[in-house]
Amino acid sequence: MIIIDTEASGLNITKNAMVSFGAIDFSNPERQFYAEPKMWDGAQCDPEALAVNGFTEEECHDPNRKELKEVMQEFLEWVKPIKEKTLVGQNPCFDRNYINDAFRRSSIGWNFSYRTLDLHSIAYADHINRSVPVPIEKNRTALDLDGILTYVGIPEEPKPHNGLTGAKVEAEALSRILYGKNLLPEFAQYPVPKIFLSST
Repeated sequence: MIIIDTEASGLNITKNAMVSFGAIDFSNPERQFYAEPKMWDGAQCDPEALAVNGFTEEECHDPNRKELKEVMQEFLEWVKPIKEKTLVGQNPCFDRNYINDAFRRSSIGWNFSYRTLDLHSIAYADHINRSVPVPIEKNRTALDLDGILTYVGIPEEPKPHNGLTGAKVEAEALSRILYGKNLLPEFAQYPVPKIFLSST
């Protein structure tokens, strides 16, 4: 599996572009990928999106950033050795769509499958399986990423954040939920909660 997280200049794939993305090979977590590609010509920046990811409009349009095609070719080479290329993330459909759009814009004839795994559903199911109440607000689930990270015993994601910090916390959370184990050395100082250890 590939844990993926992208940051974009907005939510509209036809107007906005990726400004940062990170990926972790879940079966070999020391294999990591991070890039901040150049935005495609004409892409716009949404101030609300930039407030979340911390990039300025000047940084997004920095001419010194690598060209999108070069970045996507490097990413494809990084992906090739991974046997199971299922994408996993907090919002993996968003990530997959931006990544696939970047492949298309780069004229690279490859894309990720539509099937993904989302961390929210996995954590939601784990709450039910362990008889832990799911947080509810406005009559719907309020289990956001920070709530999931608290649930698995690690700090909330730094804010603002980039694609790699997102991929790292998501990979660590997935490992703790599925296997009751620490995955990445930067989270080893945070004990895995006992509820996960009891099932391993």
